[in-house]
Amino acid sequence: MRLDKYLKVSRLIKRRTIASEACGNGRVIVNGRVAKASYEVKPSDIIELRFGQRTLKVEALNVSEHATKADAPAMYREVTG
Repeated sequence: MRLDKYLKVSRLIKRRTIASEACGNGRVIVNGRVAKASYEVKPSDIIELRFGQRTLKVEALNVSEHATKADAPAMYREVTG
């Protein structure tokens, strides 16, 4: 699944267009590299999102095309450190 779609389906970012812009502006890092919106997300990928001063680091656990609001948090886990 494309990175921008994964960010939207997992509800890490609210809209796909905003997710795509974040990737284009270099604010999304996957496995230590700046990633484009077209990057194919795989389970165990480490995704870092930078929002101003805040950085959110998560590990992709599940990649599914559709997820309900209740199922979305099961798609990733927050990584500390």
